[in-house]
Amino acid sequence: MDKHIEMSYCCFEAFKFLAKNYLDVDAHPLFDAVSALLREVDITPADVAELLMPKRADGDADACLAGLVEALEKAKAEKKPAKNKNADHEGEEIVEDE
Repeated sequence: MDKHIEMSYCCFEAFKFLAKNYLDVDAHPLFDAVSALLREVDITPADVAELLMPKRADGDADACLAGLVEALEKAKAEKKPAKNKNADHEGEEIVEDE
């Protein structure tokens, strides 16, 4: 028997839970930026957790959170639609050969 489980993208509440577990942080100045970006970008909780895992023994929360913000901003920039290839010819009639 197969069981299907729908996994959602990470919301701010899930992020706060992950930040508490991985960084032992309840609040941080970057939380506002993370909250805003999570409303615009789809990212899985697993990807967030990977970005929050301290790479050093001292568990530098500032660096981990800054890395998460950077990754979210990059994902947001990549999500924007490509420039319309005909934008340079705005107002011109485009005639295609049949």
